[in-house]
Amino acid sequence: MKNKYIDLIEQTFEFPQDEFSVVDNNLNFHDVPLMDIIKQYGTPLKISYLPKISSQIQKAKKLFNVAMAKVDYKGSYNYCYCTKSSHFSFVLEEALKNKINLETSSAYDIHIINALYDSGMLDKDTFIVCNGYKRPQYVENIAGLIHAGFVNTIPVIDNKEEHELLDAAIHKPCHVGIRIASEEEPKFDFYTSRLGIRYREIKNYYLEKIKPNKKFQLKMLHFFINTGIRDTAYYWNELSKCLAVYCELKKVCPELDSLNIGGGFPIKNSLAFDYDYEYMAEEIVAQIKNYCNLNEIEEPNIFTEFGSFTVGESGATLYSIINQKQQNDRELWYMIDSSFMTTLPDTWGINQRYMMLPINNWDKEYQRIFLGGLTCDSEDYYNAEAHQNAIFLPKLCPGETQYIGFFHTGAYQESLGGYGGVQHCLIPAPKHIIIDRDKETNEYYTRLFAKEQSYRSMMRILGY
Repeated sequence: MKNKYIDLIEQTFEFPQDEFSVVDNNLNFHDVPLMDIIKQYGTPLKISYLPKISSQIQKAKKLFNVAMAKVDYKGSYNYCYCTKSSHFSFVLEEALKNKINLETSSAYDIHIINALYDSGMLDKDTFIVCNGYKRPQYVENIAGLIHAGFVNTIPVIDNKEEHELLDAAIHKPCHVGIRIASEEEPKFDFYTSRLGIRYREIKNYYLEKIKPNKKFQLKMLHFFINTGIRDTAYYWNELSKCLAVYCELKKVCPELDSLNIGGGFPIKNSLAFDYDYEYMAEEIVAQIKNYCNLNEIEEPNIFTEFGSFTVGESGATLYSIINQKQQNDRELWYMIDSSFMTTLPDTWGINQRYMMLPINNWDKEYQRIFLGGLTCDSEDYYNAEAHQNAIFLPKLCPGETQYIGFFHTGAYQESLGGYGGVQHCLIPAPKHIIIDRDKETNEYYTRLFAKEQSYRSMMRILGY
């Protein structure tokens, strides 16, 4: 009978896949034997595999540059990393090796920009696209960048009042952008995004506020769809509306030369994941060019702000199964040695599904189970995959620990989980390691980024 876990995977998916393979019944992640990592560092454990960050950036650059070449597109492609996806220094340092630009969303982001400049990681010609609602400190920090000579800093106006704040703080000529308030999908609780300015108000806003101000030059129109870049009638309709605004603005604002389509490339969340990146890039570029040709205007430079796409697939989170509990006739629980709510908060907050695979025992029989976290919260569990409403893992063997991993968890989870702070039920933040490869030998090596959070740090935060 084909009742082993590896039989289940091989019968259900094309396997092995690019980042996953099985050697001696143990899982490798990008050819890194995870059991060796666990033996060295233990669990729970956060992993960041740096080469994946660079490969994702290069993938997107190739997709858009090839798409542009196919239609003889005249504008340029500019890759921005969305820093809020992961602010860690090792992420920014790896990303910046690929000659990219950055997108910020709050005041403290600007301190990161300055630190990266001081360390020689970026120069003052780097595009810094400043999104988000602008509170006074954020505006002051943006002005500081511009006054310091960061010539490609572009504050993107999110609401009509921001013009006055920027005008008061900035004392030299600079570029600005305007964000479009896109319409949301029908399933949303609201119709129009709270971010940006409505389509029909943008032209008049430019003519009344920005054009008369000799200090500001409108360079960029910013457009973003919360549900991501997907091949749906909704996405193409919103892109078409955005292009209509761009063309209308371009006719009264010759210096406008850039269209920012935001982020939204999805990341792999299942072994069954299927997304045609090449088609989507080519269709976006072709539609922009066609729309501009029909309106007899130059094609804009295209900016993207990929965050999860950049860093998500570099991350993994490993756990041990510390116990099993048969709670009724149908529900068998495997208990992990941490908490989903604290280490993978999106599994709780937005029902995000990641790829979950065992690290060892791929030659053992499998069974349907539920995964439970350590907190006393009823929501601290994981019970489904992206492709099916169930999860399966090898049966536990007496005297042998079962290890599991959640993969492509590199975006947002540390920030949302309150990294370095107080966690629910005082569950400590796990140890975090970085995996990289030697450029000459291609051998992987590891280094410890952070120890498991100590009780002393929690006690200090709580005032004891």
